[in-house]
Amino acid sequence: MRPLADRPDDVPAVFAERFNGGDPAALAEVYEDGAVFVPEPGTPLTGAAAHAANVQFMDLGVPIRVNPRHVYTAGDLALLIVDWVIDGVDRAGHAVHIEGTATDVARRGSDGHWRYVIDNPFGCARSGRPA
Repeated sequence: MRPLADRPDDVPAVFAERFNGGDPAALAEVYEDGAVFVPEPGTPLTGAAAHAANVQFMDLGVPIRVNPRHVYTAGDLALLIVDWVIDGVDRAGHAVHIEGTATDVARRGSDGHWRYVIDNPFGCARSGRPA
């Protein structure tokens, strides 16, 4: 298993490898304590709820592919824009195709590793709520 990211550019690849490995505990290490995960637009989750929502995607048993588009770093913070796709057949034999462009924030911890603070996989989607 790939170690945690030493550069913000590597956070998406570490996430994908751990996601595809199917180990929820290993995936959770890619997030700092108190991180926000947004499984659908307008639904930010933290703690156990965030972890459970992420595991639901992982439990499909379909690998994720990531393609970082932009990484902007300011000190110990980074903004990552990442195209991603989950495409294949799930464990029940159903076709799955989920994709998006994430707008994520990562932070370098005191150990030097970068982890997600905000993981917003549908960061470029509209929430559907009126303005």
